[in-house]
Amino acid sequence: MKESSIFIVGANGQLGTALRAHYSGAQYADVGELDITNRESVESFDWSGIEVILNAAAFTNVDGAETAEGRIAAWNVNASAVANLARVCQMHEITLFHISSDYVFDGMHEPHTEDEPFSPLGVYGQSKAAGDIAVSLIPQHYILRATWVIGEGKNFVRTMLGLAEKGVSPTVVADQIGRLTFTSELVRIIDHLLTNKAPFGTYNATNSGNLASWAEITRIIFSITGYKDLTVTDTSTAEYFAGKDGIAPRPLGSNMDLSKLQSTGFTSRDWKEDLQDYIAKEKETII
Repeated sequence: MKESSIFIVGANGQLGTALRAHYSGAQYADVGELDITNRESVESFDWSGIEVILNAAAFTNVDGAETAEGRIAAWNVNASAVANLARVCQMHEITLFHISSDYVFDGMHEPHTEDEPFSPLGVYGQSKAAGDIAVSLIPQHYILRATWVIGEGKNFVRTMLGLAEKGVSPTVVADQIGRLTFTSELVRIIDHLLTNKAPFGTYNATNSGNLASWAEITRIIFSITGYKDLTVTDTSTAEYFAGKDGIAPRPLGSNMDLSKLQSTGFTSRDWKEDLQDYIAKEKETII
């Protein structure tokens, strides 16, 4: 397949940036050329020669989605826009890759399998679940459920590295359990499914490795970077957000069963290995 037949939606986000680096010959457009929230804009766009759409666009402000304006934005990008893309993919027989989230579940039934019924706790998760449903209705689709995504741009690892550089010993949530998903791993998964023409459908798509809390991940970050004098104080999600308004409910369990993905011949990479590589690159950038 020619890279020019691949079209990246959300090309400037964390995953979109990684996808553009990997598929340097892929096509993409800015919002002025293609507004995915506008059905007419999507249907009138020139899709000739496009065989695959990689949808990396999403409204990811979980707490912001609980506001009046954020609720509309979340549904526009995560549901309506996805339905627009799914419709045009069906019209032109284009394969659609769509990135989903563990937030479509309430975190109570682990490990999460691909056929688990939806049980989103907040607006963000509800809008993502609606997008999943829209994509699942077309024949040629891949829905990839990721957790705790780390790539270029603002993210948890960079936030903790920033605190470490300032000598701050943080208080971090210890009752949310899951794995980091690096954009490099998502790119590998997408490329594997595409190259090997894996069966269409939904796949859990995270790094492998031991489950950990955000607090445990922070300790590992500090250990890798040599900030041994800093301490991490555990807290619960309820305690951390106590007294704060507009906070979305969060699933506490984000353990995704990777057996379906691995049955396609994909070898998942441990999140700790990718974390070490990510931090090494961050240090090189700073230097």
